[in-house]
Amino acid sequence: MLPIIFWSVASLALLVSWWRDPDLTVKAIRICGRSLKGLVPGVLGMIALVGLVLALVPQEALTKLFTTKGVLGFAMISLVGSIFTMPAPIAFPLAGSLLRIGAAPAVMATFITTLTMVGIVSAPMEISYFGLRFTLLRQTLSFISAIVIGLLMGVFL
Repeated sequence: MLPIIFWSVASLALLVSWWRDPDLTVKAIRICGRSLKGLVPGVLGMIALVGLVLALVPQEALTKLFTTKGVLGFAMISLVGSIFTMPAPIAFPLAGSLLRIGAAPAVMATFITTLTMVGIVSAPMEISYFGLRFTLLRQTLSFISAIVIGLLMGVFL
């Protein structure tokens, strides 16, 4: 039901925009199309990478990695999650797959948080936009937050 509401609101907004200024609306749609065209290869690449890892890495190894308990488990998962930055629409289905093979919810909370908030691979691009100091501060605080979130999930679950 919610997607129908979102599509309806977006369609209505597009119609209002077209009614007010058709030229500007067409220009905005072209800009949107170029942005989408630029995003598609990266998103498809991430999906392919996740699928490849899940296909090539034995399920026992994934189960062992994601079911390691204690500080060692949190540290390993935090480091694995910190390597790549992944958008939530890709990260959450991945988490569901890992939960089905026996991953602990607290460890998954840490993994998903680092996966979506910290990104060593994407850090050079972030540094070019925001600077070294900001990037290091943001990534460090995000990493610490991920650990805290995982520990709190462990306490509450």
